[in-house]
Amino acid sequence: MDAVRAGALLLAAAVLAAGCAPDPAGAPPAPPAPSATTPATSAAASGAPTSGPAPSSGPAPSGPGAVPERDPQPRPDLDDPASLAVVVNKQRPLDPQDWAPPALEDVEGHLLRPEAAAAARALLAAARAEGVPIRIVSGYRSYAEQSDTYAGWVAQKGRAGADTVSARPGHSEHQTGLAVDVGDGSGCELRECFDGTATAAWVAEHGPEHGFVVRYPWGEHGTTGYWYEPWHLRYLGPERAQELVRSGAATLEEFSGLPPAPDYGPPAPR
Repeated sequence: MDAVRAGALLLAAAVLAAGCAPDPAGAPPAPPAPSATTPATSAAASGAPTSGPAPSSGPAPSGPGAVPERDPQPRPDLDDPASLAVVVNKQRPLDPQDWAPPALEDVEGHLLRPEAAAAARALLAAARAEGVPIRIVSGYRSYAEQSDTYAGWVAQKGRAGADTVSARPGHSEHQTGLAVDVGDGSGCELRECFDGTATAAWVAEHGPEHGFVVRYPWGEHGTTGYWYEPWHLRYLGPERAQELVRSGAATLEEFSGLPPAPDYGPPAPR
């Protein structure tokens, strides 16, 4: 891992941005101060990428590995919170914002939608069969739970500060029941050092076989609105997850033909 990436990962640890941040009631320590190799604070605040390719604004190229051009017509599957293809980000809240899955199942103490739960069990079993330590750290979180968590962060850091560490209620992937945070039982859970673990490498490579993708990839916070989170997996279903990988798209936004969502603002047109 080079020095720039190592520095940026220090910020990633502070920005458990998709609602993966712990409850502020526990008074967690303040984010680490930027080092000489850490991207500027202004870049983090604006969501501007510090590494990796910039999101493409032109038509998708053709040829092997190219991102497929998307239908410009409305895509109800991307808007419907019950759809496995739904895209939730800082510009695309759930509709309605207090939506809750009609059914949830327990997976080792954490709730997920039935489709994601079955896939998570298979993923955990497959990783453990190969000797990879893995466990679920977080799963479904309701609108009310996210509201409480976000309000706690606002009280502690102010609204602007809260937006760097926690998703606003109605904007968290965890509320869909399709997102799961994984760990390895070590001190690197939900921290920058998780990037270097066997568990992170395994889920990045094999997660799509089970329908899961790393939702917030390295260097793509200018598109996703969140810093790198190698522990945050999003269930799309095996077919769609593997299609995303084959397409060469870096993010779910790009794959779905949606614009970047680096910050909150007026909801993007549906």
